[in-house]
Amino acid sequence: MPLDGFTLGLIARELNDALCGGRIDRIIQPERDELIFTVRNGGANHQLLLSASAGCARAHLTNVRKNSPLEPFNLCMLMRKHLIGGRIYEIRQAEADRILEIEIEHLDELGDRARKTIVCEFMGKHSNLIFTGADGRIIDSARRVSEAISSVREVLPGLRYERPPAHGKLPFDQVNEDALYADLRDKGGPLHKLISACISGMSSQTARELAYRACGNEDAHIEECDLNAVCASIASELQHIPDELAPAVLYGADGRPVDAIAFPYRSRAHLRSEAFPTISAAMDEFFRSRDRAERIAQKSAAIHRTLKNNIERCEKKLALQREALLGSERMEEYRVSGELLTANLHLAEKGMKSVSLPNYYDPELKEIEIPLDVKLSPAQNAQRYFKLYQKARNARTLAAEQIERTSEELAYLEGQMDNLGKCSGESELAELRDELEKFGYVRRVTNRRQMKQLPPSQPMKFTAPSGATILVGKNNLQNDKLTFSADPNEIWLHAKDMPGSHVIIVGENPDDETIVYAAKLAAAYSKGANSSNVPVDYTKRRFVKKPSGAKPGFVIYTNQRTLYVTPERPAEV
Repeated sequence: MPLDGFTLGLIARELNDALCGGRIDRIIQPERDELIFTVRNGGANHQLLLSASAGCARAHLTNVRKNSPLEPFNLCMLMRKHLIGGRIYEIRQAEADRILEIEIEHLDELGDRARKTIVCEFMGKHSNLIFTGADGRIIDSARRVSEAISSVREVLPGLRYERPPAHGKLPFDQVNEDALYADLRDKGGPLHKLISACISGMSSQTARELAYRACGNEDAHIEECDLNAVCASIASELQHIPDELAPAVLYGADGRPVDAIAFPYRSRAHLRSEAFPTISAAMDEFFRSRDRAERIAQKSAAIHRTLKNNIERCEKKLALQREALLGSERMEEYRVSGELLTANLHLAEKGMKSVSLPNYYDPELKEIEIPLDVKLSPAQNAQRYFKLYQKARNARTLAAEQIERTSEELAYLEGQMDNLGKCSGESELAELRDELEKFGYVRRVTNRRQMKQLPPSQPMKFTAPSGATILVGKNNLQNDKLTFSADPNEIWLHAKDMPGSHVIIVGENPDDETIVYAAKLAAAYSKGANSSNVPVDYTKRRFVKKPSGAKPGFVIYTNQRTLYVTPERPAEV
């Protein structure tokens, strides 16, 4: 949904009708840039969500339940102090802009009635939630903006709140045919761009819809249209669209939601839509998964960076270790040179740069040229070669051990990177972070605000065509629990020789079709997800063992069979 000024005006009207006069009973701040108010009004509880997230800034009623951090943010504590028990006096839009003002009446410390305002600025990456007093001064905000951040406007406690600079456009609720004609008559180019440029509160999407309604083509150029007819159409549409409310969620060809709309978009009539009773309900449905995905992406960014850096470190280390192993291949050459020199000391003299000696290890006794150090005697040169031989032999043994350890670490980190991509909730992310903390890859968190008491994560659940239930782990902790809590005779699957999820087919003796279905899931939730013909091993769970001291998620198995499948990722149950 384009949360422009025009759409925000419709939302403000809906929220005011639903919440005006309601009592604020609870305030939580799940994220630094997000507030949820529980408002009692009309005999029912309503949850008002205000978000200043850069990609999902919005205001609407929600049914999504979110956890409050153990230690509230300062803004939340201040609002609780001032606003709990207060009543919403008015929810309004400010000057046809992307600003929503929520005025709240409450009793101050002296028991007198007072009003405070929450100003919600929905302006992309500059979005903010600002709490102001009756005197217009800022009490606090979700994002504090100092002079070092912005030379245009500071947002700091104690300063008087100032609205963002005006753009000098026509307010969308005051547009008339004559004023619009005066603005457009000397201009050229795409009509939708001109609408955005001269009318406030017009996103590109809304401007395209107005252009489509006026000319039948959202990409029409103003030179191709009758300007008088266009201006009359736009002025009329802006006046009548608020009465056309038809909230809906639009879906793309792949079945995924692509937008939420407050009124019919004729320019997008080709998309499948699902109607909702209110704008809030449509927005809640649309942002439910999108907001969660964005939050997870934000919170996993640091872990992703840590894993990426450690993977690159392991790859560089492995390259050096393999190079050292290749260098040790001259080991036998050093030994032979030392032994031939020892047996033929009389043929070499100090100061010689090299000596040719018959090679007793060659059936044809061909001579071999042995380089010498001119500063050393023949015996010392022989000892030098024996030392080089010993050093190379030790290096080979050490390099082989190091390569094995580094390869194991690299496989573990690549597995964790794969697991990170499966995280769809905070529980999975917290479990993955805890594991990385345990092994020293991530610094342990000491901030209590981040130490949420989250419920244990649950594996993904799918239903095969046969009706069998298939469980898929999302991280190492889930994989271990899933595998070793399964019945010994249930089928266990895993992508062969690559990081991936553990998969269990619930129940014994599944048919071949179910095993293939589960194998496709195992391939889809592995590093080979974007490949075809992925090898997947399967065996009974009783043949899967965990070596003593092995890292979470690591197992060995026997009696397996291998299927080659193309990954498929159906919807979860």
